[in-house]
Amino acid sequence: MAKLYLDIDGVLLTAKHTQAAPGVDAFVAFVTQHFDCYWLTTHCKGDSHTAIRYLTQFLLPSTLEQLKVAVHPTNWDALKTEAIDFESDFYWIDDSPFQAEKACLKSNQVTDRLIVVDLNCPNELSSVQTKLQAFLKNSVIRETAQQ
Repeated sequence: MAKLYLDIDGVLLTAKHTQAAPGVDAFVAFVTQHFDCYWLTTHCKGDSHTAIRYLTQFLLPSTLEQLKVAVHPTNWDALKTEAIDFESDFYWIDDSPFQAEKACLKSNQVTDRLIVVDLNCPNELSSVQTKLQAFLKNSVIRETAQQ
């Protein structure tokens, strides 16, 4: 199962006038069902409880429970890319990665694994989900071809 690294602010929650991003409940249901999920956010550095506690004021209890059960913590210091397992099949969803993080992805030849979210676009999480579905479909095709 592919890994999915998730940011919170600007992805699951709007950056301005913080609230749940449109479509977040369906998005969380999809990603937690189809990916091995990991927090990649300033709200979680080694402890998922801090991320869940922060999200409690914004998300439905059922969505919080899915996140609590399915999303693992990561730990990193300066760059989020320190927490990414580059040997694995992964995707990273973030709204504002640093240039140094993008350079790290480029040096590992995995720039296509970053999905930059812009919640100002209508139905953004639905569009991200469509991209992830295409990645999953292509992964299945690659695995079938290798057998």
